[in-house]
Amino acid sequence: MTIQNDLERVLAYCEATRGSYALMAHSTEQKDAKQMFNTMKSDIDRHIQLINNRLEYLKQNNDLVKNK
Repeated sequence: MTIQNDLERVLAYCEATRGSYALMAHSTEQKDAKQMFNTMKSDIDRHIQLINNRLEYLKQNNDLVKNK
């Protein structure tokens, strides 16, 4: 298993979690809970962007990945 595989696995997990947060925000009528879940979704959106940036960097700069 490579770091790229690990990052791709974590990315999939983060995307699933983001969907869960969005669903919970949509499902609740409590304003505070809705705001909390939307904030959590925004946080994980940042995480996803950072992971995608790292994956892109690896694809562009990792000789092992380039040669595949």
